[in-house]
Amino acid sequence: MSYVKIWIHAVWGTKNREAVLKPVILKSLCNHILVNAKEKGIFIDRINGHDDHIHVLMLLNPDFGISKQMQFLKGESTYWANKTHLTKDRLYWGDKYFAASVSNDKIDFVRRYIDNQQTHHQKQTFAEEYRIFVNSLGYSEEDFG
Repeated sequence: MSYVKIWIHAVWGTKNREAVLKPVILKSLCNHILVNAKEKGIFIDRINGHDDHIHVLMLLNPDFGISKQMQFLKGESTYWANKTHLTKDRLYWGDKYFAASVSNDKIDFVRRYIDNQQTHHQKQTFAEEYRIFVNSLGYSEEDFG
């Protein structure tokens, strides 16, 4: 038996960064993502977001690559949201996502960061956060168009 424990902090946004994830919608969507992830064998430790994006702290399922795991979370959640008319207009995620491994000694920091999204975004927009996040991964915003 193999033992794999790879923590991932993933972030994805709405298409064109549209601010459609108001608190009630965000809560319902996050709850649905949690249930769907569990059904797929994906452990999500934390999930939260703000008006135009979602953060997830999860374990990478060794049977999936990161792209497959993200497809399960993003693709299924937008399908469900549109099927149930969760938003006034159709919900679309942006094409891109960001994912980085998290070392065990940083887990509590990432948990607090995800838990405090509403407070955090009173000081910083998602566009600013996006730029900082991609830079921390060694990329520039231009790398992602």
